Amino acid sequence: MEVLVWGGAALTLLGVAGLVACIVLAMRARQAGLDDAELRARLQRIVTLNLGALAVCGLGRLAVIVGLFLS
Repeated sequence: MEVLVWGGAALTLLGVAGLVACIVLAMRARQAGLDDAELRARLQRIVTLNLGALAVCGLGRLAVIVGLFLS
């Protein structure tokens, strides 16, 4: 079960890295000086990435909890 805990921790860190990347992408999009429609389209893509990163982070935390309960 140790593999499940460490794998889950790696997934959680991957998800957190994705969240940080979303923050950086959103800040760059706002500073790019785009018109309203382009900014909205770019931010919608970033929201999609953000939800994916949250899902990966949640799955990783779930794997850690399951690994701890089973060990």
